[in-house]
Parts: sequence; C-alpha cells; structure tokens
Amino acid sequence: MKSNIANIALKVFVLMSVLSGGYVLSKECTNAPGDLSSHTVRYEIMTSNNETLQTEYFAQFYHHNTSGDNSTWAGLRPRKGLSEDDENGWVMMYKKIKDSGGFKVPDGLLNEVGLSNVRLDPGSIHGQAQLTNLEYLFMLDVDRLAWSFRKTAGLPTPGEAYGGWEAPDNELRGHFVGHYLSATAQMWASTGNNKLKEKMSALVSALSACQEKIGTGYLSAFPSDYFDRLEALQQVWAPYYTIHKILAGLLDQHKYANDTQALKMAKWMADYFFNRVQNVISEYSIERHWQILNDETGGMNDVLYRLYSVTGDMRHLWLAHLFDKPCFIGVLAMKADDISGFHANTHIPIVLGSQMRYEITGDPFYKEIGTYFVDIVNSSHTYTTGGTSVDEHWGDPKRLGSTLKPENEESCSTHNMLKVSRNLFRWTKEISYADYYERALTNGVLSIQRGREPGVMIYFLPLDRGSTKARSKWGWGTKNESFWCCYGTGIESFSKLGDSIYFEEKGEIPVLYIIQYISSTIDWKAGNISLIQKVEPLVSWDNLLRVSISISSNEKGDSVQPSNLTLRIPFWTHSEGAKASLNGQYLALPSPGNYLTLTRKWSTGDQINLELPVILRTDPIQDDQPSYAALHGILYGPYLLAGLSNGDWDIRRKPTSPPADWITPISPSYNSYLITLCQHSGDQTFALENSNTSVITMGKLPEPGSNSSVHATFRLILTDPQPSNFSKLRDAIGKQVMLEPFDLPGMVVVQKGKDRSRLKVEDSSTNGDGRSVFRLLPGLDGNNDTVSLESESHRGCFVASHRREKSSGGSIRLRCKNGWTSNGGVGSGSGGFEEATSFQLKDGVSSINSNPFPSICRSIKLTKLNADWAAYMASEPKRLETRTLIQHLLWWKSSKFENFMDLKQPRKEEIKGCQNFKRSSIGSMLSPMRDQVESVPRALWGCQVIQEIWNFSMASILESWVLGCCNNVL
Repeated sequence: MKSNIANIALKVFVLMSVLSGGYVLSKECTNAPGDLSSHTVRYEIMTSNNETLQTEYFAQFYHHNTSGDNSTWAGLRPRKGLSEDDENGWVMMYKKIKDSGGFKVPDGLLNEVGLSNVRLDPGSIHGQAQLTNLEYLFMLDVDRLAWSFRKTAGLPTPGEAYGGWEAPDNELRGHFVGHYLSATAQMWASTGNNKLKEKMSALVSALSACQEKIGTGYLSAFPSDYFDRLEALQQVWAPYYTIHKILAGLLDQHKYANDTQALKMAKWMADYFFNRVQNVISEYSIERHWQILNDETGGMNDVLYRLYSVTGDMRHLWLAHLFDKPCFIGVLAMKADDISGFHANTHIPIVLGSQMRYEITGDPFYKEIGTYFVDIVNSSHTYTTGGTSVDEHWGDPKRLGSTLKPENEESCSTHNMLKVSRNLFRWTKEISYADYYERALTNGVLSIQRGREPGVMIYFLPLDRGSTKARSKWGWGTKNESFWCCYGTGIESFSKLGDSIYFEEKGEIPVLYIIQYISSTIDWKAGNISLIQKVEPLVSWDNLLRVSISISSNEKGDSVQPSNLTLRIPFWTHSEGAKASLNGQYLALPSPGNYLTLTRKWSTGDQINLELPVILRTDPIQDDQPSYAALHGILYGPYLLAGLSNGDWDIRRKPTSPPADWITPISPSYNSYLITLCQHSGDQTFALENSNTSVITMGKLPEPGSNSSVHATFRLILTDPQPSNFSKLRDAIGKQVMLEPFDLPGMVVVQKGKDRSRLKVEDSSTNGDGRSVFRLLPGLDGNNDTVSLESESHRGCFVASHRREKSSGGSIRLRCKNGWTSNGGVGSGSGGFEEATSFQLKDGVSSINSNPFPSICRSIKLTKLNADWAAYMASEPKRLETRTLIQHLLWWKSSKFENFMDLKQPRKEEIKGCQNFKRSSIGSMLSPMRDQVESVPRALWGCQVIQEIWNFSMASILESWVLGCCNNVL
C-alpha cells in the first residue's frame, strides 16, 4: 500500500477536505463560461445599458458543467483511472495525517530575507521604479479609499469616492483597497518610511470602524447581499475576489507592520465566512459550493492557509480546503495539460494556495501540483517576455503563434506567476526558476509603469506588430479613475522589488543565495555581515554585466564565524570572457546555469567582482506548427528587444547565422549627431519634420517629450571620415552629410531636383546618385548659430523653406540662388534667400536616453549574398552606417500625461517637457525626470517576435529596424 501512495498522489482527483468527518470527491468545473471570466468583458457587460446582452451572458453563468461527482469521475477514469484500493489508500493516508494531531513542515526550504533587511539603490532601475510607486501611494487619500466601506457600514463619508473599478456603482469596489493595504505594508518594510506607516495605519483604523459598525465580522466596500446573490446563483461580479484582497491586505499589515488590530479584523472576517460557507453547505449542498467556485474567488485558499499558519485555528484550515477548487488542481495532480480555456489569473492564485498548503502540511500531493503547473505554463503557454495569457485566458498548448495581439500578458498574471516560481525556487534551489523570475520581472513588471510618472500603468502588455502600450485594450490608466485589478497587483509588485534578490539557508554554516543582480544592500543577520551589491547599467557597446559586492563584517576577532555566499550564474551568459574575483584574485567560474559558491570568514573590505558576457540570442515562440517555426524573439541577456521598422516586419538572414552576425552595437556617441533644424517667424519657431514618413515639411517646434518631437529630430550621417575631435554639432560644418529621420532609421532625406518638388524621405539603399548628400555650411544669413545645407549634386542650390508655406505642414524644397524672387522666400528683397536657407542648429529634441534604463539595443548590420550587392557595399562602405539602427528608450517624462497616445482622447495641451518637471516632494531620493520622451511611430511592434525569411534577393533588402528594451515600449 505504501508503495502506491506516491503514485496515487499524482493521480487522484479528490477534494481532501473534512466535511463532518467524511471526504467528498470534487466535481468538474471551470471558470465562468465563455468570455465572462475576463475582467475586461465583465466590466463592459456590467456597465452596458443593454439588458438583453446582460441576461444572455449571465444566464450561462452558474449552470454549466454541473454533472454529478460520479459522472465527473467516470469521465476522468479513461485517462488516469484509479483502482478502488488506490482510492481508499489515498483517503486513509490523508486521514492518518489529519488524525496525527499536526503536520510535518517540509525540510530544506530556503528562508525569505525580510524586506526590512534589504534596501534598493534609489538610483538604480528598480530603485526608481520603487520610488515612483511610493509617490503614488502617497497621492492616494485615505478618506477616498474608505468611502465605499463607510457607505456600506452606514458611517459618514467625507470626501468623494474614487472612480473606475473603485466607483460606488462598481461591484468589484474595495479590491484595490485590499491591494493598497498589502502594498503599503510591503513598501513600509522596504523603505522604513514612517509617514507611509501613519497613512496605512489610518486606513486600517477606518476599516476597523466600519467592521465594528456592521457588527458581524463582515467587511467590504459592498453590502453582504452580494453573497446572497452569489449563493442563489444570480449574477454578481466576483465578491470573494474582493474579500481575498481585503483579507490579504490585513494579514500583510500584521506580517510587515505587526498591526495586531489588522490581525483581529482578519480573524473576525474569517469567522463570518466560515459560518457563511457552512450555512451554504447545510442549506443547499456541497454541490452548491462547487458551483460558487465557478466564479473568480482570487486566492481565498492561499490567504486562509496563511491565516491558519498564524492562528492555528482548524476552522481556517477547513475553510481554506473548501476554496482549493479541486476540479482544477485535481487535473494538474494527474499531470494533464488541460488548462486551455481557463481564465489565467483566476487559477494561478489557486495554485499559490496549493503551494501554501504544501508548506503548512508537508503534503507531497500539493508540491507536485505547483511543480507540474509551472512546467506546463513555461513550456507551452509562455511568451518570450516571461508572461502568459491572451485576453486573460490560456489557449491551446504550443499554439502561441496566432495569439499575438494588444491583449497579451495580463499584468496580474505575471505578478502571480512570479510568486509561484519564487516558491518553487525556495523549495528546489533550481536556477531555472531564478532565471524565469529575472526575465518576467524585467520584461513583465518593470514594463508596466509609464516611466517616472506615478500612478500610470497598463493592464495588458501588447505583443503584436505595430502595437503600443497606449493603444492596447485599456491603454495607459489614470491615477484616480482606473483602479483595475492590474493596478492593484502593480502597486504590490513595485513595493516588494527587494523580496527575491536574496534567500538564506540556516545551519552550522549559513548560506546566502544571491539570485538577482539588482543594486541593493542587505543586512544579513544570520551571517553577521552586510553586503552592498552594485550593478553597472547594461549598455549595448559594452556587453558585460558588471557586478561588485562589497562586504562588511558585523563581528570582530575570534568571534567571526564562516558563512557561504552562493551566486547565480545565469543561463544567458557565456563561459568565454566571464570573470570572477575575490579581493583581486581570480576565481574559477562554473558554467552558466550553476552557482558560484564562496565560503570563508568574511572581513570588512572583502569584495567580489563579476563580469558576465551578455549574449544576443533568439528565442522561438512556443508553437510547434511549421508555419510559425521562423517566429522568434531577440533577447540581450534577460532583456527582450522590440523592433521599430518603417513597415517591413521581417529580418532576412542566413538560417544558421547567430544574432551577433547581423546585429551590431550602437555607438555611445550616437546622441552627439542628433539635430533639430529651426527657423523663426514672428513670435513662433518652426522646425523641419518628417510629418508623414515621406515628405519633409515645416511644423511648430515641438516640446521635448511630445508626440511630435521624434519627427523633428534627424541624425547627421557624415559621409566624410569623422573628425577625431568631433565634440559639438558645429564641428560638422564643412562636411558632407546625410539626414536620417530619427523615427525612420535607414531612410534618408533626398532632393528631387532644383526648384521642383518637396524634399522627401526614401530608402538609403536606393539613393546612390548623391541626391541624399548635402554639405553643411555656415548659415547664409551670417548668424553665428545658423547653418545651411547645400546639395552636393546641385551646387548653389540649398534646402529652403517657403514664405507662403511656413506654417504647420509647409513644405521644404531645394532652391537655387539663380532664379530666386523676393516673393518666393520667407522674407522680401534680396535677403529672402539667405533667410529661407538658414536654419538654427539645435540639439535634437529627441534623443536616446540611456538613463535610467540601460541602452541595451543594437543595430542590424546588413548582410547580402548577392555579389552585386556586396560590390556595391564595398564601394560605398558608409552605406552601412545609413542603416544603423537606433535605440528608442520610450519614457514619458511629464507628470501631466494622461492617455496622450490615445488618439481618441488627446491631451497635448497638458504636456510639459522635462525642463518644466518639478522635483518630487519625496525629496532628494527621487531624482527629476531625465532627458525627454521618445514617441512611437506607427510601425512599432511589441515585445515578441521577428519572423525570419531566408530570401536574399535584391528586391528584399532588409528595411531599417530599431531595437529597444521591451520594458520601454509604449
């Protein structure tokens, strides 16, 4: 019998809950039917005035998959049938555990290092993201957060309610408040900010007053009759989902801030729902409870297991069992990839709960569930970003090729998948889970904030071609009118960025695992040392990740005890060129995917240095259909790159050539060659701009950071050898140059002949006759700050504006001195030609911003097998440079942006450049916005794929690309 138990644990489809001393098999169930499990669809239906639509959708809601236990079990037996002895054996094993009077907690689990012992470097990527979130937490008002709770309790409601999903008429209201309790508790532990502690304590007190006023233990922003409707199988929007968030927030207030009042409130809430669920089972049946679980219940099992770990109250354990949704975890236990069609973020928290059950009870059944779940999601349902889901659901395994769209990777799902993977790392110490955590955190969490603007985040991370974050399903949210589910998980994610950098293993020689390279400090009490980890920003022109770890000992003399530091060597690096040293002495490094372990009696002044090569690599999409075999993501270390193209979506290269053969680094001096050319007319300033991707016009000089600034920026490409002393733009005067539009790399400005047509933008590879080459000369008007552009193929003819067309959209033409008339220029008389052909030379209003995010992007180097093309390239070597790709780090820099990129709601009048940005009230720890914003042309596609086509004909020469960080794509 014992030999069969382990196998049974992987197969059995049983609810292991104690119900009046018996055991009950679970029934088959799913998420809410069809699209209704999507928060997005549910919100749209519930806010619709179409009663017929609401009736048709909700009529399906509870009355699906209601077959009895016997038929459900019979349907599963052909796949993973169990003998009667096996079934009885499993029940007896579980009964033995229950009757033993306790549980054996698993051995060998790594311990968390408390958030209060870790501090992020405020100047780092992660530190800036944390501080941006801290500012948002301070912005939110306690009275407004508590408004609907007070209304429900019958208390006075000072202030006004927030909008969006916290509005008084939204049935999910209160969920964000629970997230806020968790986020502020975690942020207080992460920063020690006592002002924040005062704010979160005030909110706990306000909610406590509401609970006391109601008097039953119930606490929510909506009345308890929502649960009457739920239990009667009437339409209502996921009330247990909100209850989970409130309970979790109260528990986090107790865990991180030792708030005993919050724990008391959580226990009273649990008592209320214990009685409520017991009444449902008594009045109806256990079947009714299973039907209720078809609604989204959040992580009710997880939070109740957590509560039990604090209280030891068996009622909390019993209630947690009842929210395990055995129909879902049972299939996972049977190792069947049958998650297709399930709402992802409904079920990931259920897996989290099963993991918590394993940690509390030591039950191997639940360890296997979490392990298998991550295996199938990561192998068959995960995008290159590390995220999962499309339209909030899982599709068929290994069928992601056709799913790329604006509604990929719900942020909530990534947040919770990180938790699941974090648990598995603590259980197993397997580096693959730490590598996954790094990728998903980098691309799927850091990406959801809009730069340094507090309170502006996204719901989905769009992955389809031509998409942007601003034009995804929900676009950019707002500070006071969104409060989506992903806002709640977002503020939690950015409050606990330090919780998975370090883990510890206690013992005679304690071990500290350093699994994420994030600039931070840690006070490691078990090892009696402090560490300062410093990570240099990653850039494209230096392909080394450089990490230094400085150590200080908290002990002296003979009291110093040995301890072990274990450092992850990530899978994406390479042994060749990798270096590690301790106090200047080189160390032998293990191969990627292993640990570097160092044990010694550490002394103050000890220093570890790492240099890890960052490799460009491709990652195929998880789709085994031949039609998607060429669909790949391109990564630089853990960073997924995104492409900016003028319309060609495909990269053509040899099938066997590595990315380093067709991608080259961007020069660190790139910004030195970015210019904006301006002219003044009255009290207005105009600039050359690439207005419609084909014609050069005049437009009003845009604000730095505006949507138009990218179109008014050009790169000077010097066709002459670059001067060694080039340090400022005017050093290019006298040189032959081409103008490459900043938003269309690989394209150049060309003239179509003197006095004939407008200047246009064309592919640089089609302009070998010199029509794109100009000589940069001192301004013909004699001013010291102006320049003129003379055509190399039409000497005496210059780029010029036209008086009658000097307005937004006015054209730019090639004009010659001979034949110029006074009414043809911007001025009158003989001076008009000089004025029309002279432009003020300014630094580009857009530029590459390598801070605060690293410049990790590289440019594609054209390769061509055609002999004629090779000869052409040899004769015109600088043609390669015209196709150099530009990194766009796309950061909104103004605190006034709200849905600027959403063309339906333009807010351009609110845009302020970085020069007008005021330093945050947080003080010196939050630096002002840096540089300016880069905008997004139509061809920007998200963060997933490049289709490789092996056609090297002259007609299919590679169009230009810009590679940027996924987490910077708007």
